[in-house]
Amino acid sequence: MKILISNDDGYQAPGIVALHAALARVAQVEVVAPEHNNSAKSNALTLHSPLYVQTAPNGFRYINGTPADCVHIALTGLLDYRPDLIVSGINNGANMGDDTIYSGTVGAAMEGFLFGIPAIAFSQVDKGWGEIDAAASKAAEIVLQLSARSQLGESPWLLNVNIPNLPLEAMQPVKICRLGRRHAAERVIVQQSPRGEAMYWIGSAGAAKDDAEGTDFHATALGHVALTPLKVDLTDHDHLRYWAQSVAQWVDPPSNTQTAVEAA
Repeated sequence: MKILISNDDGYQAPGIVALHAALARVAQVEVVAPEHNNSAKSNALTLHSPLYVQTAPNGFRYINGTPADCVHIALTGLLDYRPDLIVSGINNGANMGDDTIYSGTVGAAMEGFLFGIPAIAFSQVDKGWGEIDAAASKAAEIVLQLSARSQLGESPWLLNVNIPNLPLEAMQPVKICRLGRRHAAERVIVQQSPRGEAMYWIGSAGAAKDDAEGTDFHATALGHVALTPLKVDLTDHDHLRYWAQSVAQWVDPPSNTQTAVEAA
């Protein structure tokens, strides 16, 4: 089993170091990760400035770009083989609910998925790296379970996994969940620069809005490892017919609109 590992916290983050150590016991692994923290970069690619690949003393390769850059360059220029699996993380903090839209951790995994390779994004629920070795062991266990059932050779899939900051023996079983929802983010923080200019900082994420049973928020609150299958298709399939009917009416505008146009 060949695994490419990336993340969004940077190549020196405790999460990726622990994940590499755990997966290296069961697979051939390679790390290509951002040089610096790239949280909330989602699927961004760097298109207007050059990217450089460097190698750390521990063999990790790092790039002055985004998480998606790292996976993209690894798959299209660095590796001389096609990985069986892309693994991203372990992120310093949860990626649940709306977080997945912004997450660089998920973005790195999704880049692999877009290349047709199965991918998993791993995150810890709480920040601070508490029980990170237990989280890495659980991540390796999940990868082994998927490999044992030959699920790495099937059509590509994308999984988002959030692991509680608990000792391994205290974790509850993996639970399949849907994404919850968050309230809108906190207000922007405004400060004054030394030159008297207004500086704006994005506010903290909002509290959970939908944390009902069945969501990732609910599962992790009870100590479960939350596993959510994701898809990239953003089409609102339920409302395709509604919009088709609506747009069809644009061909012949309502009479009051026509009258207003003629009057103008």
